[in-house]
Amino acid sequence: MKLVTIDHAGTYHLGVKLDESVFDITEALKAFPEDGIPTDIMSVIGNGESALPQIERYVARVMENAVEGSPYLLAENQVKYGPCVTHPGKIICVGLNYRKHAEETNAPIPQYPILFNKFNNTLAAQGDDIPLPIRVTSQVDYEAELVIVVGKTAKYVSKEQALSHVFGYCNVNDLSARDLQMRTQQWLLGKSCDKFSPLGPYLVTAEEVGNPNQLTISCTVNGEVRQNSNTSDMIFHCDEIVSYISQHMTLSPGDIILTGTPEGVVLGKPVDQRVYLKDGDIVTIEIEKLGALTNRMVAEQE
Repeated sequence: MKLVTIDHAGTYHLGVKLDESVFDITEALKAFPEDGIPTDIMSVIGNGESALPQIERYVARVMENAVEGSPYLLAENQVKYGPCVTHPGKIICVGLNYRKHAEETNAPIPQYPILFNKFNNTLAAQGDDIPLPIRVTSQVDYEAELVIVVGKTAKYVSKEQALSHVFGYCNVNDLSARDLQMRTQQWLLGKSCDKFSPLGPYLVTAEEVGNPNQLTISCTVNGEVRQNSNTSDMIFHCDEIVSYISQHMTLSPGDIILTGTPEGVVLGKPVDQRVYLKDGDIVTIEIEKLGALTNRMVAEQE
């Protein structure tokens, strides 16, 4: 199932991506009321085992009676999206987690996952303009990444059991201000500018994705392919990441894990060939089975 967040005049609605349209559950409940149907994405993530079958049955029932032009059936080009995970409790990131990316930046292959964090101020959605904070940085870089969305509390889980704690997956652009990132030994400053983690467009459930480490992943800037790889190139695969983090902190439903980026980032090029993101650039992150996430970069107004 592909779940979405619909930004309905500033209020978030829960939706489902169908073959030809987006189904607005919040709107449908006005015409076809039913108790117990969740209306926000965080409730679904926290109650996945019961919530997903409820949603599936409800959508099927309503669609049997749907008519063209119903307010709960939206053409995708009509949808204004919100972040597909709206209130993650933790945003945990894995650095240097693709072998070819580590090689292109002349970094040693990590012996353990390199972890850092972002905050909710970095969240943005499909189609949002992303402000480039030009007063403090001139080196904003793109990073196509697969996101793991935790669905069950995980503490001390084994690698073999780790993926059973995952609700689903989505795209993210882990935008990074390289000059700020490298200013000190801590990367946080360059990773945590406003809207530096657009998520979406869909949150795709784990059973629909299958093996998260056999997915093509790419990034284009203004239509030019910059990154083109596969999640199989991860140094630490998704099951290892979830298990490793759970040995040190409790993972809770709604937490998200950004799993690293493949080769092809601006930072990996020779210094004289580095052209960082600028006002008007259109960046698209696309991962197999997860759709395409597109955002325009816009110079922040002083």
